[in-house]
Amino acid sequence: MRTTTVLRRAVHAEWTKLRTDPGHAWLLLGLAAVTVSVSAAVAATARCPAADCGQDQVRLSLTGVTPAQTIAAIVAVLAVGQEYGTGLIHTTLAAVPRRTTVLAAKAAVVSAAVGAAAIPAVLTSVLAGRLLLPGNGFTPAHGHAALSLTDGPTLRAVAGSVLYLVLVALLALGIAAAVRDAAVATGVVLGLLYLFPLLGHMVTDPQLRRHLAQIGPMPAGLAVQATTDLRNLPIGPWAGLGVLALWAAGALLVGGTLLRRRDA
Repeated sequence: MRTTTVLRRAVHAEWTKLRTDPGHAWLLLGLAAVTVSVSAAVAATARCPAADCGQDQVRLSLTGVTPAQTIAAIVAVLAVGQEYGTGLIHTTLAAVPRRTTVLAAKAAVVSAAVGAAAIPAVLTSVLAGRLLLPGNGFTPAHGHAALSLTDGPTLRAVAGSVLYLVLVALLALGIAAAVRDAAVATGVVLGLLYLFPLLGHMVTDPQLRRHLAQIGPMPAGLAVQATTDLRNLPIGPWAGLGVLALWAAGALLVGGTLLRRRDA
């Protein structure tokens, strides 16, 4: 019972920090704006001039999730790195000596904040795709039904995109707890996310390229957005999101372990 109370108080304290910091509010608004604007721009410019044009309209409508992941990572990194930069971490750890509780509270608050920004952003992106794509050839005559959340694969892609951004934030949080410095943590997170797609473009062996897409947090995680040609994906949608979840869990485990063992 005492542990639950301490965790509740720690979550309340972390929420107060995030809520009263205008920087986080602007970042979360930026996450939503980038998601919607990039997705709408892609939907407005994509073309499907004939039947079987080979494009996944759901994935096109969710393109903005990819650049928005950078903002989600920064929100999480600042939740830790900013405290180390200002020295506030000493006050935080004095109030809540159990460091795993501090990290768990930060994870809960960051997840809720990123999820709250991501849900309307992703839904609005799909709405933009529903309105814009039919005018560009994505019509029933070309094999594309109107986007709808009543369609199972579309709903999975939408929910998975929100979870993707939350998991990226948790991955960033774990890395920030491990390295402490906000700038370094941001560089490590973005390097990790974009390393595997970059290597995938560089290697010529198709089997190795497929393996990189299966184990990389970004290519594997974004597989959850696919709604067509699933048999040819390097990894299944939910399995891919599971790979990202493992990366996030691993980062939080390492970050939590180092947070416990090192001085503040």
